[in-house]
Amino acid sequence: MIEETLSKGERTSRAIIDAAYDLIIDQGYAATSMRQIADRAGLALGGIYNHFSSKEEVFVAILEKRHPFFQIVPLLNSVEGETIEAFARNAAHTLIAELGHHPEFLNLLLIEIVEFKGEHVPLVFEKMLPMILQLAQRLSNLGGNMREIPQLVLARAFLGMFFSYFITELLLNQTKFMAMQTNALDHFVDIFLHGILSAEE
Repeated sequence: MIEETLSKGERTSRAIIDAAYDLIIDQGYAATSMRQIADRAGLALGGIYNHFSSKEEVFVAILEKRHPFFQIVPLLNSVEGETIEAFARNAAHTLIAELGHHPEFLNLLLIEIVEFKGEHVPLVFEKMLPMILQLAQRLSNLGGNMREIPQLVLARAFLGMFFSYFITELLLNQTKFMAMQTNALDHFVDIFLHGILSAEE
């Protein structure tokens, strides 16, 4: 139904973005040409330039529409939990399961970091800020004896926990270090909630 309401130009732009996304995720930004994108989208090369002035502009459009945080943060905002502990545990398992279905998310993040040195992060962050503020507010309002931590720092640490787990899980998945795998996600959540120091007697 949504597709039917789009203009021809909007449908073409979407086809370009979809084609570029698949190619860039598969082979990287530098190795992807505008001609490859045009071929994948079923367009003549000149047709792309009616919608995007450069390959980088196509990549920016991908970030604006496909950046994983635009899916992850709303997902976190929908997780149930009345206390910070219940919410953190539910969110951890929900989000890691979602990331497991989308391994290409990490590719997109790494392309932005490695090939662009994070150049487009401010643009993404500006668009994402309202969602992050909503998450930060929710974390601050959950029940539990929390220390005073600035809301945005709390949200940053919360999101960082998931990505550090996900990245190390990918790296260690093919190794024999099973001791590092056993209940690892629950341990990550425990460390986020309680730190690594034992309570003093």
